[in-house]
Amino acid sequence: METNRYLLSILVDDEPGVLSRIAGLFSGRGFNIDSLSVATTVDPAVSRITMVTNCDAHIIEQIKKQLNKLINVITVNDLTEKKYVERQLALIKVHAQPEKRAEILRIVDIFRCKIVDVGHSHFIIEMSGTSEKHTAFVSLLQPMGIVEIASTGSIALARENGK
Repeated sequence: METNRYLLSILVDDEPGVLSRIAGLFSGRGFNIDSLSVATTVDPAVSRITMVTNCDAHIIEQIKKQLNKLINVITVNDLTEKKYVERQLALIKVHAQPEKRAEILRIVDIFRCKIVDVGHSHFIIEMSGTSEKHTAFVSLLQPMGIVEIASTGSIALARENGK
């Protein structure tokens, strides 16, 4: 079975239990949610759930139909085949031994990231970008010794002519 990456943007009523019911649709079918981000929108009664998953086309169609049947779901927008802007925010704590600091600073500069905390033996770096940029950045920092990563996962909005 060939799987594809799907990016869903789901508007829901901001009420307890909604996220649990949505996540249950995926776990009930044995599929993992690769990335999940939830926040209120300009309307405080509405939240946007941005979800990334890998599954086959048949399964994602079933899931979208089931999502649309949930009473607290307002809209389900599959951004996968549309034009959209996607970003991921990450905080990355990396060992910063004196002999590696200049190299880390060059990598941070090349990727247009920012150092938000400096310690005697570490930097905490803030990076924002696509999931591909995140992967490339982390792979370059790996030899320096990554201590911790905290990441939002993907968030996305359709472009104005998002078709």
